Amino acid sequence: MNETHWQERLVRLAAAGLERRMRVVEGAVGPIVATPDGDKLLFCSNDYLGLAAHPALRSALCEGASRWGAGAAASRLVSGNTGAHDRLEKRLASFMGAPRAVLFPSGYQANVGALTALTDAGDAIFSDALAHASIVDGCRLARAEVHVFRHRDAAHLGGLLAACRAPGMRLVVTDAVFSMDGDVAPLAEIADAAEEHGALVYVDEAHALGVMGPGGRGLTASVGLADRIAVRMGTLGKSLGLAGAFVALGENAADLLLSRARSLLYTTAAPAALAEAALAAVDLVEAGDDLRAALARNVDLFRALAAKSHLPVLDSTTAIQPVMVGDAAKAARVSRDLWNAGVFVQAMRPPTVPEGTSRLRVTLTASHAPGHIEALVDALARALRGPEGKA
Repeated sequence: MNETHWQERLVRLAAAGLERRMRVVEGAVGPIVATPDGDKLLFCSNDYLGLAAHPALRSALCEGASRWGAGAAASRLVSGNTGAHDRLEKRLASFMGAPRAVLFPSGYQANVGALTALTDAGDAIFSDALAHASIVDGCRLARAEVHVFRHRDAAHLGGLLAACRAPGMRLVVTDAVFSMDGDVAPLAEIADAAEEHGALVYVDEAHALGVMGPGGRGLTASVGLADRIAVRMGTLGKSLGLAGAFVALGENAADLLLSRARSLLYTTAAPAALAEAALAAVDLVEAGDDLRAALARNVDLFRALAAKSHLPVLDSTTAIQPVMVGDAAKAARVSRDLWNAGVFVQAMRPPTVPEGTSRLRVTLTASHAPGHIEALVDALARALRGPEGKA
């Protein structure tokens, strides 16, 4: 088998500092993880509340597997829909204050499935320029017109909406918290612009669910806009510590997903045991004010220490704290140096982020101790200076 073309492409990626390799973790997720190279301080997971290894979730998952078996063995529209899935959807709808919730195996599948199912030819989608890749791909696969507004720029959005001549529905799509910059969407201004021009709003709450709003219900609840947002996507794989996703929306929209969302119709359902664990996770999140407070304290501590060490961090107040490097190859080198120093932080490089904005995507959790964060900042400062002792 001749793989010359693929080898040449890999060589070009490596030369540009864009080749990827997976690290291996040998145990449960936590502030410290076991790896083949020894224990590492973990600062790149999305386990914001520290629930991934929680005893209640472990127990619910094991009990669920004992009752339901290991797999669903079919898509939910065939025979893979269990009572556990049904109960979880009802619980999530109630939690989010929505008429319905529809489960998907992943956040990527949820966004792609919902955006393609809820829009059609003649419709128009308006997406933030830094929207998550799953939103970008959903827009590309949809048959609607796609318009991109400048990042967090509701005035630009309003201008695009005013100029749009599409005869059908208009749907504005944004992340709540942007996964690479850690900044927050101006939802009130976006909702105002959308309503002025008869558009609906779709919010990806992936990185806000669990950590923002009353009971961790997300950014829309935090700013009191839940009743003005038509569609909200949330994941189970970040603050809830598991895997999977859901879309919270109205009755008719939910029925459309069941009939048209290809990423739901044509994939095996997530195991029912996972749904049982998610039911336990929602309870923990809803009662998790102490965890949210601990996370907020850790974010404040990191930012204070980063300022003292003059780290090039972005202006984020969320658990996502990007440390800017710029050059992709340098970002990869800093990540390797951190690993060798016992700190696990991944470099984010194009196409995940725009050219020239490569970074270390530091993420904080409620389970990190102050000493962990102090060690992180010290290692970052040394790694950014490099072997020559200068930045």
